[in-house]
Amino acid sequence: MNEAAKHLIGQQDFGSFAKLHTDVKTNICEVFTAQWHITENGLYFEITANRFLRNMVRAIVGTLVEVGHGKTKASALPDIIAAKNRAEASISAPAQGLFLWKITYEKAPELA
Repeated sequence: MNEAAKHLIGQQDFGSFAKLHTDVKTNICEVFTAQWHITENGLYFEITANRFLRNMVRAIVGTLVEVGHGKTKASALPDIIAAKNRAEASISAPAQGLFLWKITYEKAPELA
């Protein structure tokens, strides 16, 4: 799953993982990190980005879980992303357990 998650890194169109018919002007996001971690309590997925689309993280997690179950190949992620089509990604993971860890903002430039 981490091999597949590597394909998420960078600035690209995440339309394949976004809820349809929303009012966003662009599906372009920049993902900085995307990685599964193993703990004594199980697995967790951590992702950081400059923004997230509605349903994006749940759709990514659902797709990566399909990779873990062998239903989707890790090498298929670039094609799923490039399709910009929600139907190409897997079903969304349930919202239970999903939480926002932290928000950071760049420092605002000084007002002139």
